[in-house]
Amino acid sequence: MSAIPSYTDLTRDISRNLNPLRTHNADVMQGFGALSKAAMAAGALDEKTKELIAMAIGVANRCDGCLGFHAKALVRLGATPEEFREMLGVAVYMGGGPSLMYAANALAAFEEFSTAQG
Repeated sequence: MSAIPSYTDLTRDISRNLNPLRTHNADVMQGFGALSKAAMAAGALDEKTKELIAMAIGVANRCDGCLGFHAKALVRLGATPEEFREMLGVAVYMGGGPSLMYAANALAAFEEFSTAQG
């Protein structure tokens, strides 16, 4: 059984590993960046609500990188532990047992970034 990753290290490594795509697939990366910016912009839903949705989808899809990046954003946006745990309940409801396992990792990521911001 592998240990829960350091989400600080994981997000840093993913960002670094994306550098070749930023260079050689610049149009794709710029397009993805524009999509992200448009999707996460405040509208009827605020940015924190949208990040909670993104985290729930990351849990349901079992994406470690998503857990790290969205936990970091949620800490920056001031999500409370109560909001985070409530969102995890919805993610587990939608994704079943495998999402329950990833919910534990998501909570670890949130706590890691919360402690770092501390």
